[in-house]
Amino acid sequence: MKLAVNTEIALTHISTRKRQTLVAAMGVTIGIALYIFSDSLIKGFAQYSRAEMFKTFPHIRVYKEDEISQPLFTEADTNTVVLISNPKITTLTKSIVNPYLLLDQLKQHSYITSAAPQVNVDLFYNNGRSQLKGLGAGVNILEADAMFNIQSTMLAGNLQALASNLNAIIIGKGVAEKLNLGLDDNLSITSAQGLQKVMKVVGIFSTGNKATDESKSYVNIAAAQQMLKVGPDYITELYASVDDPDRSPEYAQKLQAITSYKVEDWQTSNADTLASDRIRAVMNTSVAFAIMMVAAFGIYNILNMTITQKLNDIAILKATGFSGKDIVRIFVLEALIMGVLGTILGLVTGAVLINILSKVYVGPPIGYFPIYYRLDVFAVGAIFGMLTSLGAGYLPARKAAKVDPVEIFRK
Repeated sequence: MKLAVNTEIALTHISTRKRQTLVAAMGVTIGIALYIFSDSLIKGFAQYSRAEMFKTFPHIRVYKEDEISQPLFTEADTNTVVLISNPKITTLTKSIVNPYLLLDQLKQHSYITSAAPQVNVDLFYNNGRSQLKGLGAGVNILEADAMFNIQSTMLAGNLQALASNLNAIIIGKGVAEKLNLGLDDNLSITSAQGLQKVMKVVGIFSTGNKATDESKSYVNIAAAQQMLKVGPDYITELYASVDDPDRSPEYAQKLQAITSYKVEDWQTSNADTLASDRIRAVMNTSVAFAIMMVAAFGIYNILNMTITQKLNDIAILKATGFSGKDIVRIFVLEALIMGVLGTILGLVTGAVLINILSKVYVGPPIGYFPIYYRLDVFAVGAIFGMLTSLGAGYLPARKAAKVDPVEIFRK
């Protein structure tokens, strides 16, 4: 098939300057490959950290917020000084009133996939003279497992043993190591209210979070209530999972309208972690953008040199009937050819780097590097590369289109 004249001229320029074409394409290749590799790595770690976060944090949490003592009176007059002396937490109880009624109301919303109560107990783990401060989570273990996938964190034992045993406990790996405990060992615990209880270790878990593994444990919700010396309606928190975790702030606002208790989404609870992820993403994009700009200047310089060296040829083309638009098309097509070549090589290089790193084992609890092939990252990289190449080619092409053949021939 016969090519258009403009295309033939562009291909002739490319083929006669192979080395410069390859150098320009390699700049695009490096920029795209680096962007794909680093963005896939950052998003892979973000996906991993989110999955680990959801092993301990619910999508939405409902709890009674601490109340701080207020001044006895307020005065709008600026000349009056209101003295607040030694403000303190005045919350008398952490319990939610009518918790199971509120739980039923949560479950009635279509976006709530599961909801469960929890009773938190501040306690001490005792083993002989050894003592360790911790937090006991009183749960209905099967409901909690459906929400947090606790089974995936289990190193030993099983969850079912906790379901109907008030004297059973599942402890973190750090607690087990520090107190030298194993399955079926007895563990004495003391609650903040001074109640002491001997419990049997029926499971050991590891979330990968050192602080959590060295302090947290799961007990039957009724056992937690016993340790607090309260009745079966005493519930400190309600947890809920939603169909779309990214919409948790929106859902939390809706739920706040039906209760006076604090409704908090997981993004608010983990704002620092999410802010760090966003900063890393911005840094990655900035570095890739800088490299692509360098590649764009390479294409710009090559085309600019080509135009300078081929002013006579351009003048002849315009004198024989080629319009300014034809000249623009020729040089933009050259830039696009460089961009297409660099983009294809960049996509392939990025895929190879991801494949190599995904097979690198970094050890527990992460395992292999959490880097994955993401279609959106490859698509953005390809579009980024092509737009950069197009922009770098258009500027010198406009310069070529403005060449006056009469002035060239006079010289």
